[in-house]
Amino acid sequence: MRIKSLTARVLLLTTIWSSVALVVIGLLISTLYRKSAERGFQDLLRAQLYNVINSVAIGDQGALNGSPQLGDLRFAQPKTGWYWVVEPLGTYTAPPLVSPSLGSATIPVPSVLEAPFDKNYERYYQVTDASGNRIQVAETEVVLDTDGRAARFRVSGNVDVVEDDVRNFSHSLYLALAGFGVGSLIVNALAILYGLKPLDKARAALERIRAGESEQLKGEFPREILPLANEVNALIDSNRRIVERARMQVGNLAHSLKTPIAVLLNEARVLERSHGELVRGQAEAMQGQVQSYLNRARIAAQRESVLARTDAEPALERLVRVMRRLNVDKEFELQVAPPHIAVAMEQQDLEEIVGNLLENAARFATHKVRVVAAETHEEPKAGESARRHWVEIIVEDDGRGLEPDQIREALKRGRRLDESKPGTGLGLSIVTEIANEYQGRLELSRSDQGGLKARLILPGITKDVA
Repeated sequence: MRIKSLTARVLLLTTIWSSVALVVIGLLISTLYRKSAERGFQDLLRAQLYNVINSVAIGDQGALNGSPQLGDLRFAQPKTGWYWVVEPLGTYTAPPLVSPSLGSATIPVPSVLEAPFDKNYERYYQVTDASGNRIQVAETEVVLDTDGRAARFRVSGNVDVVEDDVRNFSHSLYLALAGFGVGSLIVNALAILYGLKPLDKARAALERIRAGESEQLKGEFPREILPLANEVNALIDSNRRIVERARMQVGNLAHSLKTPIAVLLNEARVLERSHGELVRGQAEAMQGQVQSYLNRARIAAQRESVLARTDAEPALERLVRVMRRLNVDKEFELQVAPPHIAVAMEQQDLEEIVGNLLENAARFATHKVRVVAAETHEEPKAGESARRHWVEIIVEDDGRGLEPDQIREALKRGRRLDESKPGTGLGLSIVTEIANEYQGRLELSRSDQGGLKARLILPGITKDVA
């Protein structure tokens, strides 16, 4: 699964790397310490071995004499694994000397092939004594007099001493490394969060722009982010100029067409009734078409503008207030929840499409028209923008409603299902076109009140910005 948070990515990578590095360092230090402890243990046995050699000699009667004092009480305590033994070699026969800790027991001795002597004529090997102790043995052979009489010297130590030492050291080491690792991760996390703080400020500035609370990225940014902020500000300025130029051109075109169409409508009034109605109908249709395409051109020019924002509640309240004055015999209910809903579109476009829906609802309603605006998080259809926030505006009435085939006909440009009602038949098609230009959509269905339910899904903006 891909991690989308930059902070989480860096923290994860540093955590993995620190964990692996600390484990490797811990194992390496523990291994090096074990080797050092084993070398120290072997040096101790060698020193004790030569102490025994220096303490033993052949007496007047040919017996081995000596009482080695190795300064370690474990050589005097039985079954400790700390022993020393002196045995005559070859033709020299005499009772061996053993440490009190060994008593009548013996030390298992491997063959020279299994544990050969080194260049100093010493050999070291590990065996298990009669008490079950795993012991390290240092052994050598020494000639004791000028007659060539020799003896084999052995000194052993319990390997558990080394194991306990290594275990205690490793335990302390791992605790220290664990504490260091946790501390490093905390420091790394704080450093990363502090280092990425300017990105949070940039995101908050962009949110303020998107919410219509600011027109540029403002704030103190570090050297690495400053070029990006400057480019974004330049893009916003360019976008604003394009929007203003498109609006000016749209206004000029509307003004240039307004007078010819008005002349046609005036001339239609003085013509014969049949011809006048024909000319007037065509002029009104042309006026509607021109207005529709002008709206589409204007919306296309500013559709991607990050500054397009309209608060839904005050705009809807104005429309409902006007409809109440024009339709005093009908009830209009408005619900906006939560009250801070904002739509990512121009106010005049929102008022035009909702106004069209309200006019249709008021025209066909029996007693009541209901308007509801709320946030929705439903997935957009294929081809629509994957915005995070969407606003749902529902306009429904208690009239007789439409059947599914009538709904399809009503959405066609210029189609009027009820010729007894005034209108050009362009309302719903204009609503659909404007909604589509903003990557929203219009859905028609039967209302719970019995009439028509028009549901607008429009791109929204949350007012709660960082």
